[in-house]
Amino acid sequence: MIQNDKAYKLLALQEGISNRAAKELIDRGAVYAAGKKILLARADMKANTVFKIEKLKKPEIIFEDDKITAVNKPPFLTSEEVAQSFKLTLLHRLDKETSGVLLLSKDDEFTKKVIATFKAQKVVKTYLAVVSGRFAQSVTIDTPLQIMKTKSGAYAKPSKDGQSALSTVTPKFIEGKNSLVEVSIQTGRTHQIRAHLKSIGFPVMGDEKYGGKSASRIMLHAWKISLLGYSFESPLTDDFAKFGKSV
Repeated sequence: MIQNDKAYKLLALQEGISNRAAKELIDRGAVYAAGKKILLARADMKANTVFKIEKLKKPEIIFEDDKITAVNKPPFLTSEEVAQSFKLTLLHRLDKETSGVLLLSKDDEFTKKVIATFKAQKVVKTYLAVVSGRFAQSVTIDTPLQIMKTKSGAYAKPSKDGQSALSTVTPKFIEGKNSLVEVSIQTGRTHQIRAHLKSIGFPVMGDEKYGGKSASRIMLHAWKISLLGYSFESPLTDDFAKFGKSV
């Protein structure tokens, strides 16, 4: 008879995989039980817990030439893992659960130009997010963010001592008690959009770290990015349809 145990050990038994593989799935944010995401691999769980695992998708190429490859990053993969899979240089990062356009470089000189363009804040990035609440009026958030290091990873909090961070939030449409919003940023601080949306009382669905309600993942999507004459767009992933969202 299986005894109550750590979540990753019970998951390993259920799936017939190693403890390490089970822990990695939970750490990715891809494991659920009773409709709720398992946040800690070492959480104590009942022996009869039934786990559900979100299927991990592969990144797909949107565009490529001799300098750059733009890919659709699916949720639950790190940006570094995507870059390694293509054996190319990572030009920027998306959070693990964030989907959308991710850029990789094929050329060292081009990489230097992109880095300089990011530093000069000449990259235009637009995201889509499902947020809790009825968001009806555009707002610009000019709130510095201080990045704190915690045991569970980085955490961004508003602080006058933090780094400058500017986000413009525009409503797309409202459905029930949730809204689809468009967020444009020039600065790219860690967790900038997630922290800024929380600061105005509209946390991203699934972003429990920043007060969001439970969802299959953090409902944040890197929709468009433009730099150095290039412009790329990624369609919303299927999981946004659960909230009735499409663009």
